[in-house]
Amino acid sequence: MPLLSDPAAVAGLVTREVRTGSRDGAPTRIAVARRRYPTDQADLWDALTDIDRIPRWFLPVSGDLRVGGRYQLEGNANGVVEHCDAPERFAVTWEMGPQISWVTVTLTPIEDGTELELRHEAPVAPEFWDQYGPGAVGVGWDLALVGLGLHLSSGAPVDAAEALAFPTTPEGVTFVRTAALGWAEAAVGDGDEPAAANAAALRTVDFYTVVPEDGTES
Repeated sequence: MPLLSDPAAVAGLVTREVRTGSRDGAPTRIAVARRRYPTDQADLWDALTDIDRIPRWFLPVSGDLRVGGRYQLEGNANGVVEHCDAPERFAVTWEMGPQISWVTVTLTPIEDGTELELRHEAPVAPEFWDQYGPGAVGVGWDLALVGLGLHLSSGAPVDAAEALAFPTTPEGVTFVRTAALGWAEAAVGDGDEPAAANAAALRTVDFYTVVPEDGTES
C-alpha cells in the first residue's frame, strides 16, 4: 500500500459507531463505518460489486454475485448475497467457519461524492469482545476502505503485498492505533466501560501490527 503522508488523518476519514442489537432473539453488536469518497454513486457501486474490479482494492473473489448466490473471498470469508438494490444497497452473510455475521453496505449521493456506510453485525461472544472490542472487525474494514480510496483516486490496483505489510510499517501502526482507539470511543458511546474499551483497543493494535517471531505475517 502506498505510503500515507498522514495516516492518522486518513484513519480520521472514517466515522465509527457501535450499536447493540439482536437477531433471531440473540444479542448482537453492530460496527458501523462511514466514509465519503469523491466519486459518483455509480462508480463506487461498480468498485464494490464488479467481480473483476473488487480484487483491485480488496481480495480476489469468486462465485455468483447475484441475490441468492454464494461468494468466496480468497483466504477469507464466504457467504450468500441476500439483497441487492443497485446502486444503493447490498447485504451479504459473512461466514468464517461456523461463525456467521452480516454485512450491509449502503451508498448515498452527497455533494462532491458518495457516502459509504458499512454495517457489520455479529453475535456477541463476550470473551472475544472483552479481549478485542469492535476493533477486531472494525480495523480490518478501515484498512479495506483505505485500499478502496487509493484505487478510486488512481484507478490502479493496490499492490496486494504492500497492503498486507502495511499494518507493520510505522505509518501502518499509526493508522491502526488511531482506528482502534476510534472504535473504542464508539464502544464507550454504546455503553462499554472506557478503561476496558481502551485496553481492548490496544490488544487489537498488537493483533494487527505485531509480526510473529518466525517473521511471517499474521
